Amino acid sequence: AYSLVDSSQVSTFLISILLIVYGSFRSLNMDCENQEKDKDGNPTTTGAFNNSNTNNSIQTIDSTQALFLPIGASVSLLVMFFFFDSVQVVFTICTAVLATIAFAFLLLPMCQYLTRPCSPQNKISFGCCGRFTLAELLSFSLSVMLVLIWVLTGHWLLMDALAMGLCVAMIAFVRLPSLKVSCLLLSGLLIYDVFWVFFSAYIFNSNVMVKVATQPAENPIDVLSRKLHLGPGMGRDVPRLSLPGKLVFPSSTGSHFSMLGIGDIVMPGLLLCFVLRYDNYKKQANGEVPGPGNMSGRMQRVSYFHCTLIGYFVGLLTATVASRIHRAAQPALLYLVPFTLLPLLTMAYLKGDLRRMWSEPFHAKSSSSRFLEV
Repeated sequence: AYSLVDSSQVSTFLISILLIVYGSFRSLNMDCENQEKDKDGNPTTTGAFNNSNTNNSIQTIDSTQALFLPIGASVSLLVMFFFFDSVQVVFTICTAVLATIAFAFLLLPMCQYLTRPCSPQNKISFGCCGRFTLAELLSFSLSVMLVLIWVLTGHWLLMDALAMGLCVAMIAFVRLPSLKVSCLLLSGLLIYDVFWVFFSAYIFNSNVMVKVATQPAENPIDVLSRKLHLGPGMGRDVPRLSLPGKLVFPSSTGSHFSMLGIGDIVMPGLLLCFVLRYDNYKKQANGEVPGPGNMSGRMQRVSYFHCTLIGYFVGLLTATVASRIHRAAQPALLYLVPFTLLPLLTMAYLKGDLRRMWSEPFHAKSSSSRFLEV
């Protein structure tokens, strides 16, 4: 019980839940802004980190992609396991670029708030690179600065900040269109997680998932100094980099770290984002059937988002207890997927929404519906 209230565990719980909630509401806000622009007949503006730039940047996962995503993830994991030394520099640079863009997206609302009193929201042209507001330029500059400091220091707190940006960006820009696709994706990833954590050691004589997740990469500055023969002291003081594919938090004593992969935040976060959009759709839709006659009003008032978020918390708590009992790494999705999907499916069945959520949850029954599929 004491280990569960350790500062590292509490930080992991709070940050993962906050990232999911924030990313889901950013996604909903982007949809609402899109609808307002469509309603007013205004053309969609472009900008690398603009909340309203959604039609071209949002990726909706279909059934085929949901089925093949665990296979693609397995192939990528094996490539990193066998050829990490060969691809680590390229992978580090690509990760740094993606983390820069994602963290700029995370910082954008704050930068918009700071620049609103002193600057109009006019866009500045940069030729073929596009047109950007002052807030977008400020958020991108701060993000580049943070990534550079992370490369120079390798500090875990900066790595966590970049991982948080990746989590929020993926939850905000990736969509699950239906409950069927959600079940296909999460079930496949559950099998993927369980296999590579529990059974990969029997085939590859090593826990593939844990080794790839915890293996530090060479610092690009060190590699560049060796390639250019800049001298024996140049670049030797920079540390190896732990890539931002996970959140790590130290315990209060500093004796150990609590670790949670960003996939264990993003994938359940996509489900929570989906149910939040559906909750909002039901509130705005007209002529919605209230549900079975024997349903209590209290049950009808409970949102799918709150139900699934509570399930995520209980699943994460169960995964933490299991890791403490077995003193070994646990596939978090083994606990997160059942504790999020099963209550959601049960609640949808009791409310009479299961059939609609399963196939076409946002399909308008009349032309007055404000929600359109991306």
